[in-house]
Amino acid sequence: MRIGGLSTATGVPVATLKYYLREGLLHAGRATAVNQADYDESHVRRVRLVRSLLELGRLSIAEVADVLAAADDPEVPIHTAFGHAQDAMAPEVAEAHRDDPRFAVARTVVDRFVERNDLRLRPEARVCDMLAEALVLLAEFGLTRLDEPDPIGEAQFDAYAAFFRASAAGDLACVPDTDRIQQVEYTVVGTVAVEAAINAIRRMALEDASERRFGAG
Repeated sequence: MRIGGLSTATGVPVATLKYYLREGLLHAGRATAVNQADYDESHVRRVRLVRSLLELGRLSIAEVADVLAAADDPEVPIHTAFGHAQDAMAPEVAEAHRDDPRFAVARTVVDRFVERNDLRLRPEARVCDMLAEALVLLAEFGLTRLDEPDPIGEAQFDAYAAFFRASAAGDLACVPDTDRIQQVEYTVVGTVAVEAAINAIRRMALEDASERRFGAG
């Protein structure tokens, strides 16, 4: 198919597809003439992956390029490529927050949580900072304690860990063993899409609970 057909198949404007090509997010098509190329199903799948990272994952163009570079490099283990995507999708902690003494305390709480639940994480995994930042915010509103163990909070978060470990094991059981492109699609798109779905369902449940407790009818 020509680039117009690729646009029709993916719902992405031709101008955007050309931008993806210039930025290296989309591999070149098979040249057929000067300024003309043919594209195939691999291009359709790559465009969908890029859109998922940009729109659901809310990554920047540079972050998407970094994730795809790791995914496309056969020398990079798939777990490492997945780690690139995970770190890119976790917001970096602001320096002002890192300088907050409460953040250091929260990080020790996170480290205990990881060890207590035997979570096998990379030492540099950005999600640890992400959780620590959330704990600081919870502490600001009195919803958890950082200065001493919080049995109720620990039990709740440990329950989350158990639930999501079982869910993640089931999700990754569907990942093919040999097709690297599909491995990337399953792990990366599965992360952003399932996370968006879980957040949506949780917010539905919160609105339902609010209506049942505070609603007029």
